[in-house]
Amino acid sequence: MFKLEQRPQFSRVWTYAAPLLALAVTVAIGVLLFILLGKDPVKGLQAFFWEPVKSAYALGELAMKATPLLLIALGLAVCFRSNIWNIGAEGQFVIGAVAAGGVALLADKNTGAWIIPAILLAGVLGGMAWAGIVALLRDRFNANEILVSLMLVYIATLVLGYLVYGPWKDPAGYNFPQSKLFERVTQIPKLMAGSRVNIGVFLALAGSALLWVFLFRTRAGFALQVGGLAPAAARYAGFSSRRALWTALLISGAAAGLAGALEVAGPIGQLTPYVPAGYGFAAIIVAFVGRLHPVGMIFSAILMSMFYIGGELAQSRLGLPKALSGVFQGLLLFSLLACDTLIAYRVRWVGRARPMRQGGH
Repeated sequence: MFKLEQRPQFSRVWTYAAPLLALAVTVAIGVLLFILLGKDPVKGLQAFFWEPVKSAYALGELAMKATPLLLIALGLAVCFRSNIWNIGAEGQFVIGAVAAGGVALLADKNTGAWIIPAILLAGVLGGMAWAGIVALLRDRFNANEILVSLMLVYIATLVLGYLVYGPWKDPAGYNFPQSKLFERVTQIPKLMAGSRVNIGVFLALAGSALLWVFLFRTRAGFALQVGGLAPAAARYAGFSSRRALWTALLISGAAAGLAGALEVAGPIGQLTPYVPAGYGFAAIIVAFVGRLHPVGMIFSAILMSMFYIGGELAQSRLGLPKALSGVFQGLLLFSLLACDTLIAYRVRWVGRARPMRQGGH
């Protein structure tokens, strides 16, 4: 028989090994799932783990998917390390896209390249404004940020729907609910010809470096983390919980809004009802699989983007539902939660107790 025994202190090894074990468990369950669905598991695993990296074009698509996931996860990591549960990054992503799209629609053929920084700034400000609503309601009325941020996701989606079905609808778009295509000058510069990957990759990597400096080399970052781990100690040290709340949520909203701007002014090129792609929710998994560390989240964002691309390939080549990518995301999260038990507990083999004979013999 096996028994969970509490460790005298948390295991540093399993802190980093648990995500790897969770990935192995996810793959094993995925193989079983392919078999149950009557599909070749080798082809299924190839779709998820080989096809996204087998060529330069595939790597570009992988980087394009990973960019918004990483940006949003970086912002969420600031919130989660501060014990502030921003679950509504998807809404901040959508409003950032709407604000950026509004600026992009102002451009014409004579507009200069200055429009690109303006589009990105609009996305950042839009995301910050949407996250600021959460901060305001939590600060002034002690509203639960989980519920408020989550409900604002649906409001953001309705705002987007109102615009693309109403005032921003393309009059020459054959009645489809979408804005007109943005002018070429508004397109985020691509890194190479024949690939959709753009400078957003560098912005995401720069964000990782800035977050590392902020968290581990600045007093403000230290104050945020102390407030999350030990609120009483933070108050005793004179750290402002109110400042931490606003700082964390505004940073998180800015990162999500920037991701939205890069998405609509990059691969999408217009506003449509399909801008909400679930990146804001998937980034929660990215943040925790990456251990809320800037470097770890780079690798987890790549892994999550492989799940997105693998789901699309499994749909087109194996006839499986596209929702399979969400299944893999959920499997990874629950496997990680289970494997995290090994950080605080060790598994011991205790054998099977022998029943005592009657009479004491």
